[in-house]
Amino acid sequence: MEKTKKSVRRKTRGVTIAEVATLAGVSPMTISRVINGQGKVRESTRERVMRAVRELNYTPNLAASSLAAAQHTRIALVYTNPSGAYLRELLLGLLRVASGTAIQLVIDYWDELDADAERKSARALAKRVDGVILPPPLCESKAAVTEFVRAGVPVVAIASGRFSDDISCVRVDEFRAAKEITGHLIEHGHTRIACIKGGTYLSATARRFEGFKAALDEAGIPLDTSLVQQGDYTYRSGLAATETLLALRKPPTAIFASNDDMAAAAISVAHRRGLDVPRDLSVVGFDDSSAATTVWPELTTINQPIEAMTNTAIEVLVRGIRRNDASTRVLADHVIAHRLIVRDSVARPPRSK
Repeated sequence: MEKTKKSVRRKTRGVTIAEVATLAGVSPMTISRVINGQGKVRESTRERVMRAVRELNYTPNLAASSLAAAQHTRIALVYTNPSGAYLRELLLGLLRVASGTAIQLVIDYWDELDADAERKSARALAKRVDGVILPPPLCESKAAVTEFVRAGVPVVAIASGRFSDDISCVRVDEFRAAKEITGHLIEHGHTRIACIKGGTYLSATARRFEGFKAALDEAGIPLDTSLVQQGDYTYRSGLAATETLLALRKPPTAIFASNDDMAAAAISVAHRRGLDVPRDLSVVGFDDSSAATTVWPELTTINQPIEAMTNTAIEVLVRGIRRNDASTRVLADHVIAHRLIVRDSVARPPRSK
């Protein structure tokens, strides 16, 4: 994947489907097919189109085509997310799409419900909506998914492995992304690299850790288990994990945190201990949420293209809703291209370490 320095946002005014087609190197008809989920398009072509959509900050007018017959389509976002920064990005992406279409967006908050309560809430919500988007951690709730599927309500999981054959998924390749950003640290000369893992309740956690280990193995660096700490994607867990890591007799020279909230916490602990980031300690994150650019120095991280993911999730849901007949429903596993965003939180390790 290409390395990108900073994030560049373009103005949306004046962007046409023809401009998107030119940038993607395809015809306007292909752009239309991808946006509206009509016809067969190669996955590589689809990703190229979505990258062009994202780069130009183009918001397709889904209402003019695929939603023309869905004037009162109600799509629910159900969340109970420990990462406020990630949730904000997701909500903004969904609202941008919904505001330009006929979609009615329903927001439902489930506050740490047990399996029985999730089933009850899913049954009640299924009566009010046409489709459901499940972000982490609910994207892997078997209790909720089972109830929605039983009610015939299409479900799209965001940022999840395909743990169920009954739902569609929109995600990035967690393994490749984690391997790439760990490799970025190795390219800068780091060999003592720590990892703060995310919550054990998500398959993404395991995939990111596997990518981390694969990068070390490829570089011939043995895995030091003392440098692996368990977090849960919250800022507070990042604080505790980093305190443990930096208290080691031989602390790491770099930390890969499994999301930006925990990476921001690592920077905070380093500053409190009088360490300079990145001169004394390099830190990288994952997601490219708002937390990545509200800390100093700004984080090198993996960009999950939330807007492209939400666009795709809604496209998949609308196709499923329009089919009506669950027996003919086409399920999808969309892998969206990630990007390594290089900012200022990585440097070569200090010579004394």
